[in-house]
Amino acid sequence: METNLTLNDLKAMKGVAVIDLNATWCGPCRMLKPVLEKLEGEITDVKFYGVDVDDNEDIAAHFNVSSIPCVIVVKDGEEVSRSVGFKPYEQMKNFINQSK
Repeated sequence: METNLTLNDLKAMKGVAVIDLNATWCGPCRMLKPVLEKLEGEITDVKFYGVDVDDNEDIAAHFNVSSIPCVIVVKDGEEVSRSVGFKPYEQMKNFINQSK
């Protein structure tokens, strides 16, 4: 999962991406990370990004993130849908596939 994402990169993005907004101190975020990494290997037509909200406050503010983990599906730089909180593998897989 790529971690180098700037707000400018996000706004210029083409295609579909999954952005996992998280923090190192967040337990549910750490639980979700392996789920998303597994899905990244399976859903190959979507780009996956991991964004630490403490290091990327501008991206968190852009999406008005108030609770983490927050997984946002974007298409051409615009939010399509979001999921807040930990979701198990099947629920997260369905969420991403239905959102793209």
